[in-house]
Amino acid sequence: MHDHGSLPALGWSEFFTTWSLQPVWLLAVVVIGAGYLTLRNAAGAASTVKGWRVASFLTGLGLMYVVIASAINAYAMALAWMHMVLHLTLIMVVPALLVLGHPLTVIAETGPRAERVMRSLPVTLLIHPVTGTLVYSVVIIGTHLSGFMDAMAQSVPLMVGEQVLYVVAGFLFLTSTIGEEKVRTDMPYLGRIALLVVGMVPDTIVGIVMLQSEHVLYPVYSAARPDWAPDAVKDIQTAGGLMWAAGDAGMMFLAIGLVIAVVSSAERRTKMTGRFLDGVRSTRLAQESARGVPEGPAEPGSVDPDSDEALDAYNAMLARMNQQ
Repeated sequence: MHDHGSLPALGWSEFFTTWSLQPVWLLAVVVIGAGYLTLRNAAGAASTVKGWRVASFLTGLGLMYVVIASAINAYAMALAWMHMVLHLTLIMVVPALLVLGHPLTVIAETGPRAERVMRSLPVTLLIHPVTGTLVYSVVIIGTHLSGFMDAMAQSVPLMVGEQVLYVVAGFLFLTSTIGEEKVRTDMPYLGRIALLVVGMVPDTIVGIVMLQSEHVLYPVYSAARPDWAPDAVKDIQTAGGLMWAAGDAGMMFLAIGLVIAVVSSAERRTKMTGRFLDGVRSTRLAQESARGVPEGPAEPGSVDPDSDEALDAYNAMLARMNQQ
């Protein structure tokens, strides 16, 4: 068990001045960042990963190290609500920044062999929406509503493993929702938004259980609390409130960002509901266009749905419907 009773009472001064080197994490961040930049530069001018995406990925790595090396991690074993801040940052904020950096595309663009690996069945299954959603849900619920917290409080390797697991789970889930990697299977944007809503479910379940708890959920974890810490039950309830409110708010923020990205791009708008509805629309416009063309009927899909001819036919169809 780790004794955190020697930590001073948390204040703004302690929050900004409490740091630890965390050499393993620092090494991991440097190696991953250097590898990412090396692979991206290897693609040269052919790389489709823009500069802002590179900045996003590096920012995600930097934030990951900051939350581990700062007071957020130092006080995470003394305060349940601070532990929840650490969890939410590692499973939501950090992965979102990493996903926007398109690391899978960076790897795929280094050559045909790398692209084949990224498009292989194991990788496809790993980044599948169902996989990401299941992993995210199991990690959130399993680490909070089981004996994991108490086991983690007694094992440094398990504690580090939990932190890594949170980043991986968040990355897999967000790759299938906000990610637009060239190696992944396209998913309609309505489906992605629906997945983000589904992602609120485990956050809500854990948040409500912790918020309504009237006893200490994690006796071993809570035993090492410093004297200045708030009541253990109240601390857990605060952590539950954070999980429920911040977790759901984070998912909603991502969903709103996804909607904005869709409406601001003509290409994304065409993918909003997937190929099925787009095909129905194209066929309908083709049929309407054929009615106004004396040479004969047009084949379904033969009219460009974004052409002036298709627009005129669409307006004519609306006029006829209005008359009827």
